[in-house]
Amino acid sequence: MIIMFSAALVASACGGSGSPSSNDDGITIVASTTIWGDVAGSILGSDGTVQVLVPVGVDPHDYQLSSSQVADISRADLVIVNGFGLEENMVDVFAAAQGDGAVVLSVASSIDPIALGGDSSSEVCDPTAEVSGCDPHFWMDPDRASAAARAIAAALDRIDDSVGWLERADAYIETMNQAVVRMESALDMVPGERRKLVTNHDSLQYFAERFGFEVIATVIPGGSTLADPSSSDLADLVAIIRAEGISAIFADTTDSTALADAVAAELGEEVSVVQLFTGSVGQPGSGAETLIGMLEIDSALIAEALR
Repeated sequence: MIIMFSAALVASACGGSGSPSSNDDGITIVASTTIWGDVAGSILGSDGTVQVLVPVGVDPHDYQLSSSQVADISRADLVIVNGFGLEENMVDVFAAAQGDGAVVLSVASSIDPIALGGDSSSEVCDPTAEVSGCDPHFWMDPDRASAAARAIAAALDRIDDSVGWLERADAYIETMNQAVVRMESALDMVPGERRKLVTNHDSLQYFAERFGFEVIATVIPGGSTLADPSSSDLADLVAIIRAEGISAIFADTTDSTALADAVAAELGEEVSVVQLFTGSVGQPGSGAETLIGMLEIDSALIAEALR
């Protein structure tokens, strides 16, 4: 099921930037995160430029835009946002820009969502609601990321239909599919009884659904990194990890591991903290500089920690 909601495409960008044909630098894209900046750049190629708002290695949940970035949003030919509340402190800016005529694409509108915490109830996950209750981390599922790539290509086609954007998206998706084969091969090493995930925050539900894992607990409750677990929450988590025989807590490269480290210390040497690339691509040289690269590395790290 494809669900469309509020961040629809509008006819033209604001700020007097002119059409792409009048811009010697081609189409200008502003993307909220490094994830969608990478995907957009793979499709755009040399036909324009991509500016990413949230820097590499920074948590998009609590990022604050600068005044110059707000101006860049208003001048862009296309603004790509994740949606489902990921950009918690940017939502009003994107809404205001769209109201002024900016072309804003929420890639969340192109995917079939699941609820935060894996709850299957449609009442919990309502994409049309201001606070949707839908899990925003859908790029961790390669199939949903590919659907978002097609949505980006379609948006570019509306701006300039003289370029084969959809064919470029298909080529990107083929590369993603080849990576999925390698991911599945790595993850096949994890036996069924060990395919249980404990995460720093609820960022791996889509990954778990796609590759046959189960997220059984999180250190920080909910899908945001801004929540604050109580001492009783952490005590309950320790009990779950002990009862389930969990060997690893998966944390995020964009956030502190202090809480996860404290939980692991309580449990002893049999539990390790493993950082994954979830909210951002990696720095140059990490091997996770792209969405495809980070998904492959994350799969290898999960397989190694759980097998």
